[in-house]
Amino acid sequence: MTTFGYGAILFGIVTVFGGGVMRVLYVGGTGEISLSCVKESVAAGHDVTVFNRGSRGDVLPVDVTALQGDLRDDATYAALAEKRFDAVCQFLAYTEDDVARDVRTFAGKTGHYVFIASASSYQRPARTHRITEDVPLENPFSAYSRNKAAAETIVLSQSDLPATVVRPSHTIHTRFPTVLREHLLLPWRIENGKPIVTHGDGTSLWTVTRSEDFAIPFVRLLGNPDALGEAVHITSDRAYTWDQLYHGIGACLGKPVDIVHVPTDTIVRYFPELAETLYGDKTASLTFDNSKIKQLAGAFSCAVELTELLAGPAEFYKASGYRPDEDDLKLDARIDAMIEAQRAVGPA
Repeated sequence: MTTFGYGAILFGIVTVFGGGVMRVLYVGGTGEISLSCVKESVAAGHDVTVFNRGSRGDVLPVDVTALQGDLRDDATYAALAEKRFDAVCQFLAYTEDDVARDVRTFAGKTGHYVFIASASSYQRPARTHRITEDVPLENPFSAYSRNKAAAETIVLSQSDLPATVVRPSHTIHTRFPTVLREHLLLPWRIENGKPIVTHGDGTSLWTVTRSEDFAIPFVRLLGNPDALGEAVHITSDRAYTWDQLYHGIGACLGKPVDIVHVPTDTIVRYFPELAETLYGDKTASLTFDNSKIKQLAGAFSCAVELTELLAGPAEFYKASGYRPDEDDLKLDARIDAMIEAQRAVGPA
């Protein structure tokens, strides 16, 4: 934990606990997690600004100020910092260089910097199945996870910018959880009676959190002096097997689900690009202890019934009119080839 001096916390901390309107900047703000946080901030009465490329500005609440710009443009970014926001929520930083730049840019100009890290950074292979924030950040399989962990170190080892690190696990809004990252192709396969794949025997546990549930405790952290210098994950307390999740998707679509279990090693032979996400994340059965976030932000609840948990992605899919394009048809054929080979040798 980093201890910050009084002069460093004059902005957001005083504002929010003094009862005033908090001025919050979201770097990102239209993504799978961040959009729900923006909406929750608006509901909490914050004055919200979003800075991004502007490609999805139509999804933002009308009360949000949308600023379009290039995150890589130092002059534009420096001008943004001069607006002196009470809190800055960084959803688009992925490396040490990204957050070091943020520290240089926002130090002395905001009261609370919140860096979005990743729960995938926790130790793999796992030595405990119940994850607390004290579990080491050691993931040798995933460069993404290692980069996020290294960025955390930069954020929490400095004392110029009051900061909190938040580690989401798998958080959904419009996308179903999938093993092969097939996204909309997965419900399309289910609707068309085609088999789908889970790794192993389908019984490994996976924690899925709705973004709107994540957003409630996240927004409560903003301007919270007890959160300064802390790292915390925010997830549901409930985990599901991958077979349960896929049958839940089928229930949302009103379709039976034909699941084929394929060993992780076999999947990686067919889809080497999935090695990081499978070995570095999805193969581990993990659940999360959310005691720390509840101490900092108060009690919160998450959807646990699968039809409620998966309703958002189901509505998005049904409204999308999705039909596989050329790339998805190629992916579809690769999945079929792997399933055919697996079924030829028998169950996983």
